[in-house]
Amino acid sequence: MRTVGIVGAGAIGASWAALALHHGLDVVVADPTAGAETALRETVATLLGELDSTYADERLRVSRDSAEAGRDADLVLECGPERLDIKREIFAALDQVAGPQVLLASSSSGLPPSAFQSAARRHPERVLVAHPFNPPHLVPLVEVVGGTGTSEVAIEAAMTILQSLGKRPIRLRREVPGHVANRLQAALWREAYHLVGEGVASVSDIDAAIASGPGLRWSLLGPFATQHLSGGPGGLQHVLEHLGPPMVDWWNDLGSPELTPRLVETLVAGVRDELDGQDVGDLRARRDRALRELMDTKSRLDLD
Repeated sequence: MRTVGIVGAGAIGASWAALALHHGLDVVVADPTAGAETALRETVATLLGELDSTYADERLRVSRDSAEAGRDADLVLECGPERLDIKREIFAALDQVAGPQVLLASSSSGLPPSAFQSAARRHPERVLVAHPFNPPHLVPLVEVVGGTGTSEVAIEAAMTILQSLGKRPIRLRREVPGHVANRLQAALWREAYHLVGEGVASVSDIDAAIASGPGLRWSLLGPFATQHLSGGPGGLQHVLEHLGPPMVDWWNDLGSPELTPRLVETLVAGVRDELDGQDVGDLRARRDRALRELMDTKSRLDLD
C-alpha cells in the first residue's frame, strides 16, 4: 500500500491523514470546503508533532473533488458528514474511479454500511465501515463492519491493513446502530444523565467516579477481563454466580432519561463548573499526551 485517499478534512480526516503520513504513506485528501487545505496542513503538522514525526509537503495532496481521493488510492477512508444522502453521493463517485481491489471504508460512527453500499454499483462488495475512535492517530480501536453485500475478502483485507497501521480492529458480526463502542458509551451516558437529573450526584462527581475508578481499569483490560480478575480464583464464573443477581436488580433500577431542556442545561452547567475556566485546547493536549504515555505503557507491559 502506497497511497491513502481520504474524503473529508475535518478532525477525523486530518487525524487519519497524520497516521498514514506517519507510516510513510502518501495521502490525498478531498474536501470542498473553502480554506480546507490550509486548516488541514496546519492540523496535520500539529498531530505529526505529537507522534514525533514529520513529512514532506508533496506527500500530502489536497483536492476539492471527492473522486480525486479514490483515483490513485490503495485504500479510501470516507470521513464526510454523518448524512446518508451525502455518503451515498460520495461512495457513488468513489466507486467510479477507484480500482476494483481498492477498499472503500466509511468512518461513520453509527450508520450501517448496507445503507450506502448500494450506491457503489460497480463494486459494492468492497464497501464497509471502518469506524475509528477519536483521535484516530492515537487511539487504536477501529470497528470493522460489513454490509449485506460486503465480501469476506474485503473484511479480511481491512483487518490486515488496519493492523499494519498500528490499529486494533474489531469485527462486528452484524450491523447494529451505533456499532459497539458508541453503544457501550451510550449505555453509560444514559445512566450518568439519569443520575444527574435525579440529583444523585453532580456532573463532576460522576466524571470522577469513572475517571478515578473503573475507567482506569477498563483502559487496560476492558470490562469482561476486569470483572474476571475481580472474581479471585473463581474468576468471572464466581462473579456471575454470586454478584450477578444483585446486578440484575441494579439493571431493573436504571433510568431512562429524556433530554429535556432542563436536563441539558444542568449537564452543560455542570461541565462548565467542573472545568472552571480551563482552556479546552490545553486540556485536550494534556489528555492526548496522557494517551500517548498510556499506550506506551500498555505496549511495554504487553497489555495491548
